[in-house]
Amino acid sequence: MDEVEVVVAHSERATLRVGDVFLKVDADQARIDVEVEAMALAPVPTPKVLWHKPPVLAITAVPGTALGRLGEPSTASPAAWAAAGAAIRKLHDAPLPPRLGQAGRGIEELAADLDRECAWLVTNGVLPADLVTRNRQVAEVALRPWTPVFTHGDLQIAHVFVDGDEITGIIDWSEAGRGDALFDLATFTLGHEEHLGDVVTGYGTDVDLDVIRAWWSLRSLLVVRWLGEHGFDPFAPGCEVDVLRSRM
Repeated sequence: MDEVEVVVAHSERATLRVGDVFLKVDADQARIDVEVEAMALAPVPTPKVLWHKPPVLAITAVPGTALGRLGEPSTASPAAWAAAGAAIRKLHDAPLPPRLGQAGRGIEELAADLDRECAWLVTNGVLPADLVTRNRQVAEVALRPWTPVFTHGDLQIAHVFVDGDEITGIIDWSEAGRGDALFDLATFTLGHEEHLGDVVTGYGTDVDLDVIRAWWSLRSLLVVRWLGEHGFDPFAPGCEVDVLRSRM
């Protein structure tokens, strides 16, 4: 019998691995519904759904290894990063899904969240005021009109699997839906700015790099509190706080 591996666990959801099967337990049934729907629609390799009985979703493991991890150097080749860019473009070119995703939040909502989180970070002494102010200025560039595309919504590099230079699977689709393409590209390259050029080459079209950098600041400012409250460390080397410091 294979051991049970706890992949991630916090108060909102948990993922367990038993052999080649992942069991995802989510307190929010809507997130699992989104994930099942998105994997069926996405024109890129995804896990296979084995069964779905709320609040649990069972899916297969995808072959290969994760492209990398936030806070760690990626050993993947430039060609693998470019292949990921091409896969992201294929997703963004697909027909729009029916739901609005995490990458589709409106400008007013984001601005309000940003104001609240920046105030909390400074008032509670979590981050220096000048660091927050500078990144708040950078982040504003992301608050602009955009054309909706099919987005993953949580496209961390740990969610993209490769075998050599080939993309073998993209996992964790619970935040998928209509949204801003540059949100996906920014999430994917967060903390790995040195690979942005390879990703854009694979993506195959001009993108506004200033907006991607703005999303790095915006996303990092918004998640510092959540990460700390859910057992993650945004101050770890190469992670969100270092991303914010790199904008100074």
